[in-house]
Amino acid sequence: MSPSAGGLVVFLLSVKVIQSQDGWGVNYDQTDVCAAKGSIVFIICDYTHPPGIDPSDIKDRFWFTKEKDGEPVDLRTDSEYSDRVKHTCYSILKRCYLTITDVRESDSAEYKFTFMTNKPGEKYTGSPGVTLSVTDSGLQVQVRRLNSTWLELTCHSSCVLSDRAEYYWYKNEEIIKTGSSLLVSSGSTDRYSCYLRGSWDQRSPAVYGPQRPSVSVSPSAEMLEGDSVTLTCSTDANPAASYTWYKEDGTSDPRLLSEEPQLVFSSIQSSDSGNYSCTAENQLGRKTSDFISIDVKSVGRTTRIIHITRWTL
Repeated sequence: MSPSAGGLVVFLLSVKVIQSQDGWGVNYDQTDVCAAKGSIVFIICDYTHPPGIDPSDIKDRFWFTKEKDGEPVDLRTDSEYSDRVKHTCYSILKRCYLTITDVRESDSAEYKFTFMTNKPGEKYTGSPGVTLSVTDSGLQVQVRRLNSTWLELTCHSSCVLSDRAEYYWYKNEEIIKTGSSLLVSSGSTDRYSCYLRGSWDQRSPAVYGPQRPSVSVSPSAEMLEGDSVTLTCSTDANPAASYTWYKEDGTSDPRLLSEEPQLVFSSIQSSDSGNYSCTAENQLGRKTSDFISIDVKSVGRTTRIIHITRWTL
């Protein structure tokens, strides 16, 4: 079974919990379920009963969070879950699924499964049940620089999870490691993401260093001295990159001009001629663009024209 709803974020701690007595039992696939608001949640269990009881003897099976007058209240009749819950059971397998759509913070509760036969008083409830925690967000990768060479990536959940939670790490599209943290070298352009075992393959957003930034010029046609000219630096990176603009001035070290994505000349002059480059940087790495060369040339006493050329380092 796999969910198809867009934006689904569901995290399951897959540790089977078994409650049984004299042949009666409920086996939960999870002890803790962590979900983001608006997502879909699946809670699963198996149930057992003593030999001699035919499947047709099972009068009712359902999930509940509340009791009224000492009796469990079927979620399907609870107005707070109206049209948001679906209960599916397979009698031969003795396996039942509870699906909750568009989960809300108010859905955070302990969910239990109960079943009963057609004989008075013959029933069983699996207790303790499955604890659902609903939060605003799901898994995120946090980046911490250890030194100039190494970074530590940590898979972080907004839910409070058991120490037995199992995390898996992806490098691009390949699983490379288990554990809540991962060491990677600085400057890598590989994409790293994590997920929690049993999370229906819903991963955290990937983190990665910037690609080589590109530079665009506006306006791109010929421009007269005195016109407004804007250079824009852009790249793909997560976390978002910060930008720095430089101009070569004939020394070994380029001159820093700006720490913004755009370099704006409100009235460009011939003295602005030169070679420009930009650098994009985040916690995972740093990349520098190709040079762009701007040459402002005189074409008369009062008129000058700008020529733009590009060259690669």
